Order: sequence, then C-alpha cells, then structure tokens
Amino acid sequence: MKLGIVTDSTCDLPNDLIEQHRLEVVPSILILDGKEYADGSGISREDFYNRLAALHPYPTTAAPSIGDFASRYDSLLSHGCGHVLSIHAAGTLTAIINVARQAAHDFPNKITIVDSSSLSLGLGFQVLAAAEAAEMGLQAALDAVESTRKRLSVFAALDTMENLKRSGRVPGVVAQLGGLLSIKPVVEIKDGSVKPIGATRTTKQSDERMLNLLLEVGEMERLAILHTNAPARAKNLLNGLMDRQRMSVPRDILFVNVTAVIGTHLGANGLGFAAVRPVIASERSNL
Repeated sequence: MKLGIVTDSTCDLPNDLIEQHRLEVVPSILILDGKEYADGSGISREDFYNRLAALHPYPTTAAPSIGDFASRYDSLLSHGCGHVLSIHAAGTLTAIINVARQAAHDFPNKITIVDSSSLSLGLGFQVLAAAEAAEMGLQAALDAVESTRKRLSVFAALDTMENLKRSGRVPGVVAQLGGLLSIKPVVEIKDGSVKPIGATRTTKQSDERMLNLLLEVGEMERLAILHTNAPARAKNLLNGLMDRQRMSVPRDILFVNVTAVIGTHLGANGLGFAAVRPVIASERSNL
C-alpha cells in the first residue's frame, strides 16, 4: 500500500528534500500588517528578519485551515495512496496538529496523525525518517519516526527574551528566567516543551554554550545548524565542531534559516541545532 507523507512548513526542510521524497508540506500563516502570507511566500526569510525589529504592529502567526489539510489528504488518496501519515509540530506549542486532526475526520481510517513533539528540523528529521521507510508501510514509518524522536536533540540560543515574552507561547521560560529581556536564554525543545537550561549575557558566551551542547551529542546520524538570520554564527558553530569533534559527523549537514512562522516567536540573530544520534545495538534490537 502506497503511503503519502504530509507535514507543515515549520518542518524547515529544504525544497530539494521535499521534492526528492515527494512530501506534501502545508504552509502555516504569517500575518504582517493585517495581510496573510502563506509561510514561505510573499516575503523572504532574510527580508522578514531584517525588518522584524521595526515591524509595527508586530507580526503574528496562525495555523493552516482545515481545508488546506483536507485538500492535501484528498489529493494523495485520489492519486494512489492507500493511507496518509501526517506529522506535525508539537501540539503544545501550536494549533497546527489540531487542525490536521479535524481535517482527518473526513477520511476515516485513512489518515494517521503524529505529534512530533518538536519544531523546525526536530520535526523535519522525523518526517525524513518516515519518508525513507514509507515503502515498507505505515508501521515501519511510524517506528522510524519514534526511533528518530528518541535519538533527537534540539537546542537554541536566543538573542533576546523580548520575542518569547511578546508571543506568550512559552510563558514558563519567561517565568523561570525572571522575564529579564537583557539576557540571552538557552533552551531545549524536548517532549513538546521549550525548557530553559540557562542564560548568558553575551553572544560569545551563547556560542560557546551551543558548541559544548553540540559536542555532548557525540556521534551524529543527522545534523542541522539552525539560525534566525545569523549565518555567521551558524558557520562558526560548524567550524568549532569540526575543530574539536573527534568522532565522525554527518556528510550532509543542513544549514537552515528558520522559517518566519517560528522566527516570529524566537526573534532574529538566534542560533540552534537539531541532531540525531545513530541507533545503538540495544536500540536496534527493539526496532
């Protein structure tokens, strides 16, 4: 049975991988000056981040419509797919997956919805795992997603607390770090939560913390260096990894300027990574 794969634009997967694996990506909505943009259309990520600090009113975001998902599901099922696996951003952080579930009601027993409990390439790497296993069927794809999630590390160093505080999406981080806008929070995205693990006063300190966290991952099967319009910081993070890493790193490392729908809540000049460690022997026996 042919399996279709659907995700949303917060997966941050590059277009070449989307096309290679024939993924259906439903865009979230970015709202600027009262006008709605499908995520990735109408304004480039670079332009968005360059303008972000001066935008008034501040941009907001919204989930896709039920119809957006339903049309993708219907198209896949009408063109030979016997089932659709729909994998989305953490339901604790966005309404996207709830909309997907509502759309799935019109296709009983044909759609399986999965909460990735993550964002950006934390979601994207799970989608890739599913796509690579899709030819072996739904259960194999679900097993690949679960395995990837267990081996996933996603961290970010934000340049300011201001955007998190304004968005209101993760009040726990603001509360735990005292709401100080002058600090630069370091967070982990895990199990659907944004968990503060510290804070720094300078960008240099943040970069060193991120490098240490990346080195602690050890050997990696997949790696994406993430940033919000901070390519120099992203390059320096990779250079630091190459200089100090003693184990092998993935051949195809992704560099991703994070989508504006996520960046609205994180702010510009942030740095992060998503990494998947290899399956070890004890884990492989349980797959």
